[in-house]
Amino acid sequence: MAFVCTIPAVPTVQRDDDDVRITRWDFAPGAVTGWHQHAFPYFVVLLTPGIMRVHNGKEVTETKVETGTAYGRPFGAEHDVMNGSDHPLSFIEIELKRQQAVVYPPA
Repeated sequence: MAFVCTIPAVPTVQRDDDDVRITRWDFAPGAVTGWHQHAFPYFVVLLTPGIMRVHNGKEVTETKVETGTAYGRPFGAEHDVMNGSDHPLSFIEIELKRQQAVVYPPA
């Protein structure tokens, strides 16, 4: 399932190696990512305030986000993301391709 929209969000890959992929996403008002599934755990850091609409295949949630807000999700997440604001929305997505367990304090 996905939003019905003809405006695609614009991804700009800033880094992509064996460990991490960092992508800047820029959304015009009403733009969408398109339906996708995340193959890796990921974090998002908002660069602009706005309203994010997320379609998870069953329901749509709407969240007001502020600049600098960050959140993470596990791999396997499936959704379509839309800019529900009347102005552009941007965020950085950081996908962790390789994970290592870290033990504190170090042995």
